[in-house]
Amino acid sequence: MKRTGLYSSGMKRVLMALVLALAVPVAAMAATTVKMCYNGPPSLEDNAVHAYASTFKELVEKASAGAIIIDLYPNSQLGNEQQRMEQVMTGPMINVASFGGMETVFPEMFATNIPFMFESYAAAHKFFDSSSFMEKANKELRSRTGIELLAVVEEGGFIAFTSKKPIKSPADFKGMKFRAMDASQVAMYEAFGASGTPIPWTEVYLALKTGVADGQMNPPTYIIIGSLYEVQEYLTLANVQYSDQFLLINGEFLDSLSAADQQLVRKAAHEANVKTREFVESQVDDRVKFLADKGMKVYTPNAEEMAQFKALGSPSYIKWLSGQIDQSWIDHAMEDAKKANEGVK
Repeated sequence: MKRTGLYSSGMKRVLMALVLALAVPVAAMAATTVKMCYNGPPSLEDNAVHAYASTFKELVEKASAGAIIIDLYPNSQLGNEQQRMEQVMTGPMINVASFGGMETVFPEMFATNIPFMFESYAAAHKFFDSSSFMEKANKELRSRTGIELLAVVEEGGFIAFTSKKPIKSPADFKGMKFRAMDASQVAMYEAFGASGTPIPWTEVYLALKTGVADGQMNPPTYIIIGSLYEVQEYLTLANVQYSDQFLLINGEFLDSLSAADQQLVRKAAHEANVKTREFVESQVDDRVKFLADKGMKVYTPNAEEMAQFKALGSPSYIKWLSGQIDQSWIDHAMEDAKKANEGVK
């Protein structure tokens, strides 16, 4: 039998396929893909959570040389807060949850959201990054739900009030109706002499426009995202609460990664947080100026007025929360917040 070369054409095809297969990087062949979902639009400028997610994705994929791929799903594409919490508890997923998501599975985290708890960004960073409260909370969350908390993400600075009438002290709330995110905010508004009604974020603009609500509270970022400056005349920078969300990952999925990959994921979560904090805090003054340029009248309460807000707002929230969780969690959070405030002065 006559042969035209050392190998037959069939053998050449087999060898070529083998060479191409061997040429594919091992990391690409073994790549692990995980979904990451969160609230808000895919805007780097307007949505700090999306900015965080994009940075986290970039850091993980670069550090793992493509062995771990993160697919982003903004705008709650994988479900609402409760649905996404269920998903991250039961399968390989990364979720950025608000307090609305944490509420049903770990209400103890609300102890970190007591009004006027932190006096500065630095104090909040110290508390969330290194306090004994957060160490205990992380362990309890993992034990109870199987979820690992990787980072507390700064989403927009401190929360401010917006309203149809000027607000300089708690007395100015009397008789007004406010949109509340949850029962804790209802309790605070009632302590100020106003009424609070839970209204979904998607309905806030219309509620304010039609008078269903006279005001609401959010960080400047969300006031801009929601175009609330079109239907609210006054902005009160009372630094009510530190605005944050929670980076969560399925614990079993995290444990399935190599020790090196687990470390790089944790490192990326922290580094992305540092960058996001820098971005958020550098933009606050510009965002407030933007709202002022849009016609909002901006007011910053003085020390005496802030003391009045705290004297009424904090106890009402704590009273509500003590009916939801064990008092020891509240006491622990308050003690560590005090240490954080004093530690950065």
